[in-house]
Amino acid sequence: MLKLEDRAVHKGQRRALVKTIQQKGIKDPAVLKAMETLPRHFFFDSALHSHAYEDKAFPIGEGQTISQPFTVAYQTELLEVMPGDKILEIGTGSGYQAAILYLLGAEVHSIEYQKKLYEKVRKFLPKLGIDVRFYYGDGTRGLPSAAPFDKIIVTAGAPVVPKELLKQLAVGGILVIPVGDRTTQKMLKLTKKTNKQIIREELDSFAFVPLLGEEGW
Repeated sequence: MLKLEDRAVHKGQRRALVKTIQQKGIKDPAVLKAMETLPRHFFFDSALHSHAYEDKAFPIGEGQTISQPFTVAYQTELLEVMPGDKILEIGTGSGYQAAILYLLGAEVHSIEYQKKLYEKVRKFLPKLGIDVRFYYGDGTRGLPSAAPFDKIIVTAGAPVVPKELLKQLAVGGILVIPVGDRTTQKMLKLTKKTNKQIIREELDSFAFVPLLGEEGW
């Protein structure tokens, strides 16, 4: 039986964290509510619980991290999630980002490249009552069997925008992906107006772990 406690002190820390990311520019009330609702400390080893509500990324093993809360909120806000959206996430990691998308009412499909992380999160998230469809494999190839997707989010730094992801994005859909080198990336928001017209917005700089796979590093 999973024994996780969400105490008053944790709820207070989440409220403070939400105020911090709000001050940094996050405006979407649904995103802020989801982040205030979801206990981030559940995604940490117990020894690190005291750090769970700092606005920082932390290692989760296999060379991966749980993203900084501001970064999660930033990417999620760019996705413009609507209830019922079918969303593909590339890079499951701890499962925290997938859980936020689920709380926003999305149907979430998430691919993880690292087998140990995939095995861990697919057993863990259902215990929290979070229903996400997990896949193990190369996220740069997308998930043709479940395409098209209303939204696609990539949670690792890519050298290029994988062509398969653009193919699997529905017309009218949004792809959010950090693209650059192994050190820093620019956040891109790609909106698919038609099969031949993609609107590309280049936004702020971030530092993600590298995206692994055929069209990654």
